[in-house]
Amino acid sequence: MIPKTIIEKQITSLSETLSPVSQKMQVWAEKNIFIKWGVLSRGKFHCLDCAHSWKPDAQKASCQKYINCTTCSGKLKMQQYNQVHFKEIEYFAVLDACGGFQVVRIICSHKDMKKNCMPTYFHKEVMQHWINAKGEVRTLSLGTNVFSQAYDAWKYYSPLEIRPKSFEDSPKFRINPYKVYSSSKTISVLKRNGFKSSFHGIAPQVLFTALLKDTHAETLLKTGQTDFLSHYLVSHSQHIRENWQAVKTCAKNAYKVKDFGLWEDYISLLKWFRKDLNNADFVCPENLEELHDRLVERKRIIQRRLHVKELRAQIQQAQIGYEEQKKQFFGLEFTKENLSICVMESVHDFLEQGDVLRHCVFTNEYYKKRNSLILSAKFENKPVETIEVALPSLEVLQCRGDKNRVSPHHKQILKLLNQNLYQIKKRMKNKKEERAEN
Repeated sequence: MIPKTIIEKQITSLSETLSPVSQKMQVWAEKNIFIKWGVLSRGKFHCLDCAHSWKPDAQKASCQKYINCTTCSGKLKMQQYNQVHFKEIEYFAVLDACGGFQVVRIICSHKDMKKNCMPTYFHKEVMQHWINAKGEVRTLSLGTNVFSQAYDAWKYYSPLEIRPKSFEDSPKFRINPYKVYSSSKTISVLKRNGFKSSFHGIAPQVLFTALLKDTHAETLLKTGQTDFLSHYLVSHSQHIRENWQAVKTCAKNAYKVKDFGLWEDYISLLKWFRKDLNNADFVCPENLEELHDRLVERKRIIQRRLHVKELRAQIQQAQIGYEEQKKQFFGLEFTKENLSICVMESVHDFLEQGDVLRHCVFTNEYYKKRNSLILSAKFENKPVETIEVALPSLEVLQCRGDKNRVSPHHKQILKLLNQNLYQIKKRMKNKKEERAEN
């Protein structure tokens, strides 16, 4: 994309003044961001880090997940398969300050390994995030292969080019580097807003933009509520803002939330019953799951008793809005043997799913969530889990069975879903193309 505006031209010009990724940084990355690997081949252990090979002392050693190299003393993770070439790809970040901008430079590193050979490395800067003091961010990045199913199939021969503002919605923008280079520069306003040195599992560009323009993120960091901060920024959860009073109650009472999805559903139920969110007895329960299930059952009984006719009308009315939002996904179904996953196509399906699995997918009106797609996983045509997938990031937010527990088929369900997420992405793309044509 050719820079057109003043800010785009300024960033492109400043980018050329940055020093290239130094040899020192590359050596640091080679030592710190990669796993040390080993492989068992023809009765010998091979260290893919120092090229040493040796015979195991005992038969049991071959079953271990980790072993120690007898030469470099590295703790080696054993490769599951014996092959000729091995490759690992990882990201690291370098923080810089330039022209009043906070710059987050993302470097993609490749480690190529082969038995009895020293590993070789390749490093390439693939993105630069330029963030001003107001939290506004623009990104320079390499091009990617549009025909690849991987969103980060970089064209390493292409130059860094300015990307549109909508790039923030791309999964490439949210790439979280494994580590950040230790000798880094940060602008003073970030330190004022609470940043010290830790990123708490959040991508630097995501954390910095939030700290500079979102008072909720700033407050969570300054008060030490890093679990809430991580959930807020990593899972795009807007419930933190909606439930801000409950969040402050948790902070006052040093309450640790172990399952944020369940806790947010529980807070929604408290609101429905008009409970005081300043009361720690309500907001910070010791047995969250038990109280959640109890409130779900109470709400279900009340709805059935008092609003049977209204409920039918509500379902018919809600169905119209639900079809408008999610009609492009109707008909999607993934199957493997006795397991199937399909998009829930009617609000009545939400009601039945909630009744069968005894959770709050209907009572908390998940069919109204614009940025979520709800699917039903069935085994032998019986519902076993309900799945919530975030749109457009395609992140699996929840996958819960009876009473919000996981079913015996949980791993197979997630595997089948992840193998077919591209179909959801394809439907989203087709919808955008239709809108563009109209």
